[in-house]
Amino acid sequence: MDLGLLYSGGKDSTLAALLLDEFYDVTLTTVHFGISDDWKHARETARATGFAFERLELDPDVAHEAVERIREDGFPRNGIQHVHQQALEALAADSFDAIADGTRRDDRVPTISRAQAQSLEDRHDVDYIAPLSGFGRTAVDRLVEARLDVTVGPSEEIDRADYEAELRAIIAEEDGPAAVAELFPDHDQTYVTGVR
Repeated sequence: MDLGLLYSGGKDSTLAALLLDEFYDVTLTTVHFGISDDWKHARETARATGFAFERLELDPDVAHEAVERIREDGFPRNGIQHVHQQALEALAADSFDAIADGTRRDDRVPTISRAQAQSLEDRHDVDYIAPLSGFGRTAVDRLVEARLDVTVGPSEEIDRADYEAELRAIIAEEDGPAAVAELFPDHDQTYVTGVR
């Protein structure tokens, strides 16, 4: 069965791919808006890990709606959640038998509720799988340490292909770099460079 996995090139989505590979033909799918070429970082990680890769371009209006939510809220949570839901919708409408993401049990964002998962499955005749939903951050980090080569660093310095990178780019262009620092809390990101 063919499975499309929302993919950023980071540790969570890469670990999810490894877990699902036993049962599905996994295609790592990076969703982007055409605002930057950050999606290429995920393509490089897909090559390094041996998975098929494709990119799926969402309407840039989705990114701008997310940016508006971020500005209104003063934090990124709801904006990123909006993008994640739209990304899952687009992936579900693609030709896959199943779709997945790398969300963990203790993620605050993005998340998907049981009702949202059921709705996706019913409307698109697709299975939604969250293979890391039973794992907390510590468990994921232990598995990652055993299997993946990972670069870790501040969000603004790590090459990645997640939603946040393009949302940050829009805000920086429209409001200046200082606005990005005000709206996005400092946090580390990961970029996978290989599988052991």
